[in-house]
Amino acid sequence: MSVHKDVKRITVNNILEMKLAGEKISMLTAYDYSMASILDAAGVDIILVGDSAANVMAGYETTLPITLDQMIYYAASVSRAVKRSLVVVDLPFGSYQGNPYDALNAAVRVMKETGAHAIKLEGGAEIKDSIECIVNAGIPVIGHLGLMPQSVNAYGGYGLRATGVHEAHKLNTDAQLLHELGCFAVVLEKIPAKLAKEVTDHLRIPTIGIGAGPDTDGQVLVINDLLGMTKGFKPKFVRQYLDLHAVISQAVEQYVSDVKAFSFPNEKEQY
Repeated sequence: MSVHKDVKRITVNNILEMKLAGEKISMLTAYDYSMASILDAAGVDIILVGDSAANVMAGYETTLPITLDQMIYYAASVSRAVKRSLVVVDLPFGSYQGNPYDALNAAVRVMKETGAHAIKLEGGAEIKDSIECIVNAGIPVIGHLGLMPQSVNAYGGYGLRATGVHEAHKLNTDAQLLHELGCFAVVLEKIPAKLAKEVTDHLRIPTIGIGAGPDTDGQVLVINDLLGMTKGFKPKFVRQYLDLHAVISQAVEQYVSDVKAFSFPNEKEQY
């Protein structure tokens, strides 16, 4: 049974129904109108306006520098393109880790100014008050556990998380807490597949994995990674469906050659 097949607009309830029906959830990032239009028409269930925009759009080494205003700009661009997918927006670093009312204000700005349908934030018990405040305001929330890129400086890198007993136990506990607080799904990033399955089996809300094995309720990738837009970057968990870096490079090189050779534009390409 396909829950999403005949749905005109994917909602939070549809995402929960997919888990119950055993239907996998597809999630991809997008940061602009053109790409979001393509993903939406192709049937992606959830489009994530990720703070990974800091890396792939702005060229920063980490996700930390991106601002709330910048996330709102990207999210509004995506939302204008989307007719069917559920649009989720990352709250950026520093916008929710402190005062829960600041977190609520950031989430409200995202919802009011972008037209998105939900927000995502990283962490468990440490940000309990912020999650509770946002959920109580009627804003749908996706949690994020495991490797949390906004905490990269605390980790000292982007390595596999929750390989030890203590961290695995905390992740399990945090996942249950996120459910109790009212999150409608949780992203599990770069953790052992066995642990991801354990968490998925015990949660009544969907899990969406990235580098967390095949047994989560859904999968998410950064669209630039999936399309091979960044040369030389291919983590183990990424399946590259296209080498777009090579395709674009070839097209641009041909354009440059045509211009230099006086062959563009030709007679059919002028008024």
